[in-house]
Amino acid sequence: MKNENLILQIKDLHFQYPSGDFKMKVSDIQITKGSKIAISGKSGSGKTTLINLISGILKPLSGQVLFFNECITEMNDKQVRNHRITNIGFIFQEFELLEYLSVIDNLLLPYKINQTLDLTKEVIEKAKETANRIGIGSKLKDYPKQLSGGERQRLAIARALITSPPLIIADEPTGNLDAKTSSVVMNEITEQLSQTNSTLLMITHNNHLISSFDEIIDIQDSPKISTQP
Repeated sequence: MKNENLILQIKDLHFQYPSGDFKMKVSDIQITKGSKIAISGKSGSGKTTLINLISGILKPLSGQVLFFNECITEMNDKQVRNHRITNIGFIFQEFELLEYLSVIDNLLLPYKINQTLDLTKEVIEKAKETANRIGIGSKLKDYPKQLSGGERQRLAIARALITSPPLIIADEPTGNLDAKTSSVVMNEITEQLSQTNSTLLMITHNNHLISSFDEIIDIQDSPKISTQP
């Protein structure tokens, strides 16, 4: 029987890089809609590998990654790309803004690179309203280099959430920030999530933020995950 509250499920997954000795096995992980999950572990433990498997960037040797009961691991490359752009918002530590695009074009980038998303007048208005809400409404014609670090952060978060994706994957977005600024960024992410009821998977080493998550997946300590070496 299908559990409609599950957004992600990993079943009997086995992965190994073509070159190198690193291996990962995941027996069964289930993630519910609207939850906030922290992924922790020392450098090189497999945190990024796990989220790349979840998002379809990497393919396992065997096993399944299910997104709303649809098997990502059985999709072809085009289907996986469309799935990522439509259903997943990525927030990166270095923001990954395109310096040659204006603020508004960076914000609307998911619509410009995926034909399955329709860039309508309503979407453009939503983008402008979002920019006003996060404090960069007067900078829509500016370029990323003209923004402060905080403004770049907010733009990157807003871009990840502009399509209201059901899943947000954040790869250490507070990794280079002090505790106070990290809390501000996390509050911004949480506020945005509350409006979309999206699920958050976030790699973090920040002990100050861990308590705000619903669940912690520790790559090294989880009984459902094993890695080698």
